[in-house]
Amino acid sequence: MLNVIGCILEPNSGQLTLNGEKVYDGRWLRQDLRRLRLEKIGFIFQSHNLLPFLNAWENVAIAHILAGSSTAKAKSRAAELLTYLQVERRMNAMPSQLSGGEAQRVAIARALANDPRIILADEPTAALDSQRAGIVIDMLRKVAAEHQAAVIVVTHDQKIYDRFDRIFSLRDGALETEASKAA
Repeated sequence: MLNVIGCILEPNSGQLTLNGEKVYDGRWLRQDLRRLRLEKIGFIFQSHNLLPFLNAWENVAIAHILAGSSTAKAKSRAAELLTYLQVERRMNAMPSQLSGGEAQRVAIARALANDPRIILADEPTAALDSQRAGIVIDMLRKVAAEHQAAVIVVTHDQKIYDRFDRIFSLRDGALETEASKAA
C-alpha cells in the first residue's frame, strides 16, 4: 500500500490523487515520478535506511540538495529539523554511532526535509521500546499538525493505536475495518 501511495508500484486499478493532483488513472499521468516523490512525499522506513557514509546532518541535507537547494541552505534546514527532533547534538555522528531512537529521529528529519504533504511511515516504531515508540508517534502527530501533512503509518504495534486519529485494518489486501476517534 505504501509503495502504491508513494508512486513506486503501479496500482492494479483505479485512480491515485495526491494532494489534489491526479497522478494515476489507468496509467501514470506524471512523467517524473521521482520529482513528485521528492516534492510531495516523505518516507520513513522501518530500518531507517540512513546512508552509512554520511553523518546525521548530511543524511537529512541530501534530500534538500537533491531538490535543488544549495549545500548551505540544505545544512541549515537539516540543523533546524535535527534541533526540532532533539538530536542536534548528534549532528556530526555517523549512523553506526546513533542509538535506534536517534537514528529514527534522523530518518524522520530526512523525511521532512522538503516539507512533504504526505509522510509514509513503514513500521516506524519496530526497533523501539514502548516509551520511545510513543514519543516517535507523538512527534509524527505534532509534525503533521504543524506542517499540515498527512501521516500514514503501517504498523503491527497495537500499543500505539490509541495515538492515531483513524485506524484502517487490512487483511490479505482488503479493508477489514475502519475506526475513527475524535481528535
